[in-house]
Amino acid sequence: MATITETPELERLFVTGRARARLRAKGRERLVEGCMAAAFLLVALTMAVGLSSPRSLEPEALLFLAVAYVFACRARFEIADGFTVPTELVLVPMLFLLPTPAVPLVVSLSWALGRLLDFLSGDTSVHRAYHVFGDCWHSVGPALVLIAAGAQVFSWHDWPIYALALAAQLGFDFASTSVRAGLIDGISARAEARLLAPVYALDGALAPIGLLATAAAIALGPAICLLVIPLAAVLAVLSKERSARIDQAIELSEAYQGTALLLGDVVEADDAYTGSHSRGVVELSLGVADRLGLDVRRRRNVEFAALLHDVGKIAVPKEIINKPGPLDAEEWEIVRRHTIEGESMLNRVGGVLSEVGRIVRSSHEHYDGSGYPDGLVGEEIPIEARVVTCCDAFSAMTTTRSYRRAMSIDVAIAELRSCAGSQFDPLVAAALEELVLDEPGSA
Repeated sequence: MATITETPELERLFVTGRARARLRAKGRERLVEGCMAAAFLLVALTMAVGLSSPRSLEPEALLFLAVAYVFACRARFEIADGFTVPTELVLVPMLFLLPTPAVPLVVSLSWALGRLLDFLSGDTSVHRAYHVFGDCWHSVGPALVLIAAGAQVFSWHDWPIYALALAAQLGFDFASTSVRAGLIDGISARAEARLLAPVYALDGALAPIGLLATAAAIALGPAICLLVIPLAAVLAVLSKERSARIDQAIELSEAYQGTALLLGDVVEADDAYTGSHSRGVVELSLGVADRLGLDVRRRRNVEFAALLHDVGKIAVPKEIINKPGPLDAEEWEIVRRHTIEGESMLNRVGGVLSEVGRIVRSSHEHYDGSGYPDGLVGEEIPIEARVVTCCDAFSAMTTTRSYRRAMSIDVAIAELRSCAGSQFDPLVAAALEELVLDEPGSA
């Protein structure tokens, strides 16, 4: 599984999910969560009252299973903006030791008890207590399958039905989760499926253990289900270690971002033009990255590289940077080393900024191989560097320098077109032209 410092979107989801849990739901979120909870309770109550079972509700079995479920709830593995818990260990025995139609209702009440500590500690706002019912749609699917197939009595011969019940569990969970994510956060079903894949892998791995616990409980009594508690305790320890690693990764990522911004401020303090120019390049580069559909990681790299593409100029003498006229060959040679100096600085920071350093090094390469320092050609140049190169040049053309006046937008666009395929990646140049022409007042 990728770490969140490698996947900025996961970092955003972790931070957003943690912050959201402590706040009262408002607006669309409250409406969606309220509807999901009400719909679940209606379905669960209808099943419990309206569907028959070959078993009656035994208080002893209910007590042992509820206790085991509450303990399993405490092993919470954070996944993106939510979390998953190993309750599959207890859900499976519930389906066969309790009246199957009543299981969704029992699951929701047990889940509410399991979350009680979160509400009391403030980790989750008590105003979100009703959300627990919307979290339990997964329990409806397997119960309906077992009822429809006439397989409410446990038998190893019915394993194909149990596989179908597991598929129904995952299907109901995905449907409810993707509806909530889509309506509340605008997350597509495909993106949600990627986020939920580890959750479903865990459920699939724990389901056979749940079946073994069921067989043992039928032979020896429901108290045997309490033996899943030590396993749940081990998983709880692992989940706390995972949360600690996530905390460290978020702090590290924030440190990288802070370092990048600090270096940007250093560039601006060292030379006002270079600093303001870099921030203008950031704005253009992010617009082009969005038009090209770059993923979140590459978009982050574009942002940092655009901000820091001139960081190496700190090592260039001021009299060269501010020279009121054309540079001579020796001065140009010194200036051309700024990309290598920039990469060296960022490599010393390490981590994410080392990757950005590679892009900074290539930020003056040309699409036809005539750039510096390595003479890279076409696709050999990182896409992030191709974006920054084009936006850097356009920003320079449309800004007054110490040795020439700014070009008009029309003239700069004409220069973009003429250099597409030689200095610039044609696709990047076209995306930048579209971005500029779409801005109000650009015509």
